[in-house]
Amino acid sequence: MPISPDRQGGAGPVAHLRLEGVAAGYGPEPVVRDVDLTAGRGEVVTVVGPNGAGKSTVLKAIVGIVCPSEGDITLGGERIAGLRTDQVIRRGVGYVPQVRDVFEPLTVRENLEMGGYRMRQSRLAGRIEEILALFPALVSMLDRQAGTLSGGERKMLAAGRVLMPEPSLLILDEPTAGLAPQVAQEFLREHVTRLAGTGVAILLVEQRARDALAVSARGYVMASGRVQLTGPAQDLLQRDDIGRIFLGRAADRSGSGSGGR
Repeated sequence: MPISPDRQGGAGPVAHLRLEGVAAGYGPEPVVRDVDLTAGRGEVVTVVGPNGAGKSTVLKAIVGIVCPSEGDITLGGERIAGLRTDQVIRRGVGYVPQVRDVFEPLTVRENLEMGGYRMRQSRLAGRIEEILALFPALVSMLDRQAGTLSGGERKMLAAGRVLMPEPSLLILDEPTAGLAPQVAQEFLREHVTRLAGTGVAILLVEQRARDALAVSARGYVMASGRVQLTGPAQDLLQRDDIGRIFLGRAADRSGSGSGGR
């Protein structure tokens, strides 16, 4: 059943995910510094920026792949900074990485079952049906090996598998990378928007900056390891300096930002 987004005075969703002053990296020097970020349930929040801006490092800090050296991360008011990845996932975080996002030798059905491996058997079949309602194109593919799916089909399966345990936060790391432009736009416009409608908070790092901001409530623009701009997504889309300063000239011409970690 869809979950109604929490509201605060009618102004917008209450922050379900909150990062405050986060610094993180892979060695003695942090890759990202002083990162403040929030995402509410039922809200799409997008992080954009050039290659090397630190976008994916922020995601990895949230899910426990790297440990923050400073700051705090909370989910639903509970501190998750410094927890192992499995502990973070059990607290309601779903993470779809850019690569290795499905089990290729397994069928679509088996991938979904793997996503729900901790569920009671009596609940598993019903949850699979709920995921198929979100991604109806997968219904005819249940017996196909995941490795034979197209790029767009694979992303639907990856998101569906991660959604099986009903996370409260879904993190998508460049989900349209490698997809044809039309397929990428369809994934963002239709699937990401539909998922937010179920009440899950969505944090999106996306190379197609303008397309992602177009389906988002708010956006964060990162460069040089810091958040340089933040605000309502529609306001960011109106800024002429976004493409030139942070996303590269190609963003001004094609509407897509560069990828980046």
